[in-house]
Amino acid sequence: MANAVENSPLIESKADLIYALEKGCKPKEDWRIGTEHEKFVFCKTTHQPVPYEGKNGIGAILQEIQKRTNWTPLLDKGALIGLKDESTGASVSLEPGGQLELSGAPLERLHDTCAETGNHLRLLRDITNKLNIEFLGVGVAPEWSLSEMPMMPKSRYGIMKPYMEKVGTLGTSMMFRSCTVQVNLDFSSEQDMVNKLRASVALQPIATALFANSPFIDGKPSGYLSYRAHIWQNTDNARTGMLDFAFEDGMSFERYVDYALDVPMYFVMRNGEFVNCAGESFRAFLKGELPQLPGEKPTIADWEDHLSTLFPEVRLKSFLEMRGADAGPWDNICALPALWVGLLYDQAALDGALDLTKDWTAEQRNQLRADAGKYALDAEINGRKVLDVAKDVYQLAKAGLKARGQTNFEGFDESVFLNLIKTTIETEKTPAQHMLDAYHGPWGEDITKIYTERLF
Repeated sequence: MANAVENSPLIESKADLIYALEKGCKPKEDWRIGTEHEKFVFCKTTHQPVPYEGKNGIGAILQEIQKRTNWTPLLDKGALIGLKDESTGASVSLEPGGQLELSGAPLERLHDTCAETGNHLRLLRDITNKLNIEFLGVGVAPEWSLSEMPMMPKSRYGIMKPYMEKVGTLGTSMMFRSCTVQVNLDFSSEQDMVNKLRASVALQPIATALFANSPFIDGKPSGYLSYRAHIWQNTDNARTGMLDFAFEDGMSFERYVDYALDVPMYFVMRNGEFVNCAGESFRAFLKGELPQLPGEKPTIADWEDHLSTLFPEVRLKSFLEMRGADAGPWDNICALPALWVGLLYDQAALDGALDLTKDWTAEQRNQLRADAGKYALDAEINGRKVLDVAKDVYQLAKAGLKARGQTNFEGFDESVFLNLIKTTIETEKTPAQHMLDAYHGPWGEDITKIYTERLF
């Protein structure tokens, strides 16, 4: 970890900050799909989250994955905290409460994404079946309190946790009790980035509604269909939200840089150690005025680290990250990237998405973000129900995927991965609502049924 920062060049000008984003521009033939998904790890008999330590702990799972894959170990003060496949760029990592994440390789087709997910889950099941461990596919831990959640041995989380407790009411729940699926997508130019950013930010609450899958907290219904979305609205307003400035005239890489510079820092890496800079200004760092490192100026790697600590609904780095969806079972992991690839990787679909959202005001977009987590498909925007908007979005994504013409060995194109969304629209019920129906019906309000009914 030390070499990446200490071998990185110093930032010479604002142009270097802009280039960290701009360098992502690539021709359409080089666009790829990077899918990430998180899952809760729990003991089958106790229904409790699995700690890092012990022969049946998460550390032991990582060790066994490493033995079977020969991926490169990632260490933090000697503790194994992740693994990386140097040949593809895929990695396995840990979220603060032990949520296990696969950050997939950049792949060309959604068929490849789903195959990658399948291989990963089969490997995990082969390992954990012998350890009495299972994986839960929901957006928020259904009954575990914060005090019950283990903490992974990652130094950055020791910095983030106390800061989160100062700046928001639910930031620690975000860290320890939430799970997501997200997809990372490319752009060809600054204007293409702006168009994709605007369309995806505006429609992110639609994805939140479609994939709502976290209706429980502390062992009972929360009143939200995506409690995860509610958590994010109460995490840290300085680094979350709907990027209203992205819809203003003059939006550019530089404008995002200006926004990022105003987001407080978390940390700086030096000599393989995290230096706690929580709440400090990157602008001061550029002047050599960071109190923790007086006189020292940042490197490009410092800036890229800082960009990774911003958490808007869509995050811009050298690619775009769609961040609005709850975790769910296997078909969620394929459906979420299918939605966004269909919308953003076909020009006609992207134009359609921009046209669909062009009359939405900043106030309406922000209200939709607030309402989507609670009401999902019954929320409204600009006089229309989200369900009706979702029907349009589905058709655009389906057409976009068909236009890509990427078929598997059976002749199915990528639109097959939208079936989860199709079912949600046809039944007019989100995964969360189906779960609540089961909870109030056959589960007999026994929350423990979730540990057999919502597994990967």
